[in-house]
Amino acid sequence: QVQLVESGGGLVQAGGSLRLSCAASGGTFSSYTMGWFRQAPGKEREFVAAISLSGSITDYADSVKGRFTISRDNAKNTVYLRMNSLKPDDTAVYYCTADPRSIWLKRNPVSYDYWGQGTQVTVSS
Repeated sequence: QVQLVESGGGLVQAGGSLRLSCAASGGTFSSYTMGWFRQAPGKEREFVAAISLSGSITDYADSVKGRFTISRDNAKNTVYLRMNSLKPDDTAVYYCTADPRSIWLKRNPVSYDYWGQGTQVTVSS
């Protein structure tokens, strides 16, 4: 059973930066496609970014492209989400997720089997 634990969320002013981390345990991290999703109050969970097994291929939602960077360190079993130029619209709970069944990057949350508990990101205006 894979366990994912996010950290790094918090309160930041608009224009600021945060780096989220997600530590994985209980599985073979390097064989999982990893992703980040977010969910704001009253809204559906939405795709943010995904990264391939080696980290060489990434995918981003249009709303974060150019501002967010996803990366992974397979030696540390950790995936990161660097968030720059944050906006109030980025306020949400951010979830780390793992897909053990496919090497292709997916944007649909049903494609991912394992989820972390989430970390709150709040961006003040």
